[in-house]
Amino acid sequence: MYFVTRKPGLPDGYSMKNMADDYAVMIREEFAPPVDVIGPSTGGSIAQHFAADHPDLVRRLVIHSSAYTLGDAAKKVQIRVGDLAHQGKWREASAVLLDFILHRNRFGKIAILLGSLLMSFTAPNDPSDLIVTVEAEDKHDFKDRLAEITAPTLVIAGDQDPVYTETLFRETAEGIPNAKLILYAGKGHTPAGKQFERDVLGFLTEDITKTFNTPKANIKSAK
Repeated sequence: MYFVTRKPGLPDGYSMKNMADDYAVMIREEFAPPVDVIGPSTGGSIAQHFAADHPDLVRRLVIHSSAYTLGDAAKKVQIRVGDLAHQGKWREASAVLLDFILHRNRFGKIAILLGSLLMSFTAPNDPSDLIVTVEAEDKHDFKDRLAEITAPTLVIAGDQDPVYTETLFRETAEGIPNAKLILYAGKGHTPAGKQFERDVLGFLTEDITKTFNTPKANIKSAK
């Protein structure tokens, strides 16, 4: 498994599609496509463009805690985070983001404190890449292009995700011809753990011809 992220030095106005095209160049040069693609959160937005525009490069697609567009509340938070980053206020920016994403319990409060401190210590000198990415995701709306994704796809997320909402996850899965949906009851943004690993690995290794013979029926919930 390889973890890759967007290139640095993004110009103003760079879009999710532009970022997807960058990944296509990298995968053609470095790997023997088609490959399995897992796009978490913002990476899931990029992965949608990647799968639709470069179908020959994708064997199977996992859209992890992502949907065809952000929820309205998340858009407002991301713009706020971008504004704070532009001002160099990294601790405040991370606190706003983490407070929105994490459950507001005692463990969430600790994570917000530690996460904001860590981000302030590791913050880049130039916030422009974050700002460009925030603006690109704010404009991301892939609903009318979901049907162009031809690779077998798994949309997997928590039904309490504050960033996208259960409705957006369901609409995303329903819009992709060869898609199934797994929602974890009571889970928030980017759920993980043994069950998540089993579900993703199971999808990547299962017999697609059997699993997706009636794709719209393959929607389930998990704890």
